[in-house]
Amino acid sequence: MTPLHIGFVGVGRMGANMARRLKEQGYALTAFYDSHHPAALSLASELQAQAAHTPAEVAKASGIVITVVSDDAAMRSIFAENDGTSLLAHAQDRLFINCATLSPEIHVDIERLVAARGGASLEACMASSIAQARQGTLYLMCGGKPEVFEKAKPLLGALGKTVRYIGPAGEAAKVKALVNMVMNSNTAALAEGLGLGDALGLDLTMLREVFSQTGAASRVLETDGEDMQQRAHDCYFSAAHAAKDSAIALDLAAHAGLHLPVAQATLTQYRRLVELGKGELDKSAVAELTFKERSA
Repeated sequence: MTPLHIGFVGVGRMGANMARRLKEQGYALTAFYDSHHPAALSLASELQAQAAHTPAEVAKASGIVITVVSDDAAMRSIFAENDGTSLLAHAQDRLFINCATLSPEIHVDIERLVAARGGASLEACMASSIAQARQGTLYLMCGGKPEVFEKAKPLLGALGKTVRYIGPAGEAAKVKALVNMVMNSNTAALAEGLGLGDALGLDLTMLREVFSQTGAASRVLETDGEDMQQRAHDCYFSAAHAAKDSAIALDLAAHAGLHLPVAQATLTQYRRLVELGKGELDKSAVAELTFKERSA
């Protein structure tokens, strides 16, 4: 094992494509773990690495471990204290780069736990999607100790077009939560605009073009507008993750003493999608709640 031997914990859509990117860039990949073991088996076979049965096996084989898990509970599980199967079993001299959108306090706790065992950790929050992970053009917002960021920066440069240091542990997670809160609100607003346009009998292709040339323009219009019109909701960023991330931002708002009614309404919409069994559709599926004939 050398410092540039890299393992992954969490090889879903994002993690797997990040691993493929690093393999193409000549990095040595050691082991993959995923709670859905067939995903780890498949990627390990593809990239000639080990399919690990525990996070600890990944840390043992790797100098750097990149984690891309789904939520706070999953993160606490893979960094569980007093658990011989967790990443902490082999934290000494390791660098953990944690890429999931999580509550800021989780990143603070992980940094403390890892440091107590002689390792280092960095949050590298991603404001991009699957295609960017595959192409190495992620937008990465990083939080942690500056010296740890500098150590990780060359590797992060192979994954991201923009690699930005935000501040101490937890700070990048705050920024990422706000990015996703605004993105989700924009998505829900676009769905309402297109849904109302449809109910009024307007040509939606024309309407999207007008939106793009006026104050209604947005990045979400570019990525989701046509999908909403065509009901094409293949998942790039799931409705369930949209709900999770908006909830993180609203928790931060509550602690700051702020009421954010637009963000709260957006969260309600995404939670409705999840309750309807559509949580694994793309966030563009929020349009299914706003087009008259669809919501019925």
